[in-house]
Amino acid sequence: MSDAIPTTAAQEAAVGFSRIVLGVEYKGSRYRGFQRQRAGVPSIQESLEKALSKVAGGAPVVLSCAGRTDALVHASGQVVHFDTQVERTLHSWMMGANLNLPPDISVTWAKVMPKHFDARFSAMARRYRYVIYNDHIRPAHMAEEVTWNHRPLDVERMRAAAKCLVGTHDFSAFRARQCQAKSPVKTVHHLELIEHGRFIVLDIRANAFLHHMVRNLAGVLMTIGAGERPVEWAGEVLESQVRRTGGVTAHPYGLYLVQVEYPAEFELPQRYLGPHFLSGLPDVMAGE
Repeated sequence: MSDAIPTTAAQEAAVGFSRIVLGVEYKGSRYRGFQRQRAGVPSIQESLEKALSKVAGGAPVVLSCAGRTDALVHASGQVVHFDTQVERTLHSWMMGANLNLPPDISVTWAKVMPKHFDARFSAMARRYRYVIYNDHIRPAHMAEEVTWNHRPLDVERMRAAAKCLVGTHDFSAFRARQCQAKSPVKTVHHLELIEHGRFIVLDIRANAFLHHMVRNLAGVLMTIGAGERPVEWAGEVLESQVRRTGGVTAHPYGLYLVQVEYPAEFELPQRYLGPHFLSGLPDVMAGE
């Protein structure tokens, strides 16, 4: 481990490069996820890098992100960083990127950070919201931004089932086969079901997430809410540590990365959690 004293953002800029951190929101419906893909396959990362490169006068830009969201998944609180020797104001990075981005991706803020900040590895926790539209008629609006469930869902049953999922557990039963995480053991700090009109929002915060973990949790809780399984089934699936016991993976449309938490020393800008159409939703974790 290095004993070097972390340098400040100003010191690093003086020696030739700056680390720029951006807040990003996007609608993921027409992308194959955040991470850059093979040629011809659209990704959030590629769109952002192209837009930022234009702001940088053609200099290449390579991004690192806080969470590599999957295909069709959205974000209102993604965080990315890149290093550059190009001098631009923060306003220019933000507004210049937005000028060159497609309408379903926006940069919401920009800040210069010290080199020891890393969008992924400095994060202490991540928070997702899974938005269910519960009605017997499918929605014509926001069809790719919410998950429609036609079955009447009993939210109290879902809340009771969710209690056993809070804490530190082996979440192998909620892990996709292709997951590359070194360990299936994660700590869920907070898991709440919030009713907002016809929306049911699964609000979850954890130190880290496995591939498809939130969508698999949502699938189990919706099955219980529909009365197709008992409340105790959530605990049985968790204890089994076998993915096939947990049923079908829920659709990606309703999933949003809404917040990434970092140590206070970095003082990153904070926005409302999102998504936009849930702006009146109370933050139950904060007790509001």
